[in-house]
Amino acid sequence: MSESGGPERMERLRADCERCAGLCCVALPFARSADFAADKPAGKRCGNLTDENRCSIHARLRVSGFIGCSVFDCYGAGQRVTAREGTVSPPQLFAVFRVTRQLHELLWLLAEAATAGRCPEAEALAAELDALIDGDVATLLAADVEAWRARVGPVLERVSARARAGLGGRDLRRGDLTGNRMRNARLRGATLRGALLLAADLRGADLRQVDFLGADLRDADLRGADLSGALFLTQPQLNAAHGDSATRIPDTLTRPGHWPDHGSPVPPGPPRQARGGSRAQESRGGGGARGARARGPGKGGRGRGR
Repeated sequence: MSESGGPERMERLRADCERCAGLCCVALPFARSADFAADKPAGKRCGNLTDENRCSIHARLRVSGFIGCSVFDCYGAGQRVTAREGTVSPPQLFAVFRVTRQLHELLWLLAEAATAGRCPEAEALAAELDALIDGDVATLLAADVEAWRARVGPVLERVSARARAGLGGRDLRRGDLTGNRMRNARLRGATLRGALLLAADLRGADLRQVDFLGADLRDADLRGADLSGALFLTQPQLNAAHGDSATRIPDTLTRPGHWPDHGSPVPPGPPRQARGGSRAQESRGGGGARGARARGPGKGGRGRGR
C-alpha cells in the first residue's frame, strides 16, 4: 500500500466492504447494550452476516439495535488484510486485522497531517507504518501500538498548532462539555482534544479549524454547524453525532447516512461561548465512537459496521 502523498493514502484508507471478507463482523466482539442488540465474542460470526460475507441488515442497522456497527470504520484495514498473503489460520487473520485496524487509524491521522501541514515527519512515519503492516506477520502482531501512538501524537500536535496559529482558539482539551448548550458558539481554532461532547448542542456553531482528536461526539447535535477544515475529525466521530444537510464537513469525510437530507433551521441569537474546564481523568476508548473516548491518537472504539 505504500505511496507518497496524504490525499492518495487517505483514498486507500477508505473502507471498501466489497473487497473485504466481513472481518469486522467476525474478528471483533460486542456486548449487548444500547449500541448492540446481542452479545458476540471475538472470532464468532455475527448472526447478521450472510454466507457471502455481507451484512443482511446494513440498511437498517440503527433501527435494528446495532448503532455501534453504524459508527464503526475500519479505515480500509478489512480489504488490506483480506488481500494479504501469508496468514494461515482464522485466529491469525483476525489478530492481524485487529492490529492493522489500529495502525490504519494512525495512518489516516498521519495522512491528514501530511496534507494539512505539509509535514515530512508525518509522511516518514506513515511510510514506516506501511512497511510494518506489509511485512512479516509475527513482527506486525508484536507491534507496540501504544508506542506508535506516542510517536505519532507529538507530530499531530505540532501540525495542529501551526494550523490554528493566530485564530485565538480556546484550549478546551479534555473538557467535560457533556450536554452543554453551545448553539452558535464561536469556536474557530479551538482545541477540543479528548473533550467529552456527549449530547452537546452545537447547532450552528463555528467549528472551523477545530482540533477534534479523540473528542467524544456521541449524540452531539451538529445541525447547521460549520466543521470546514476541522483537524483530526474521523468518520466514526461524525457517525456518532447528529447533523443534517446544512452541516459543513471536511471533504475527506462522508456525510453519515442517518443524517436527514434537509437542513434544520437554527434559531437566531447571540453566539454562546463554550463552558467547561479540563478533566482530571481520561477514559480509555475510541476516537469518538460510541462507548469509548480517546486518550491519544488512534484510540479506536468498539462500535463497528459495514
